[in-house]
Amino acid sequence: MISQDTIDRILDAADIVQIIEDFIPLKKRGVNLIACCPFHSEKTPSFTVYPDSASFYCFGCGTGGDVIRFIRLIENLDYMDAVRFLAERSGMK
Repeated sequence: MISQDTIDRILDAADIVQIIEDFIPLKKRGVNLIACCPFHSEKTPSFTVYPDSASFYCFGCGTGGDVIRFIRLIENLDYMDAVRFLAERSGMK
């Protein structure tokens, strides 16, 4: 089991914008970023990344959450594997 303190450190170290940009191209719109959602088919961007709250939300399909949730969905991982993925990416054990 991973402690909440460790998960919090991983979340602090994981830059949601940088991580999501590794999977989909983002465009700046004000303080947020937008893209076409990777979780459903669309032509007009409805996927928004909020750097200030380190979260994302798609107004088209309703999918949202933090960087762990994004990695779980995009890589088809369970919670613990997504946490490990982010820890390794951040250089943490």
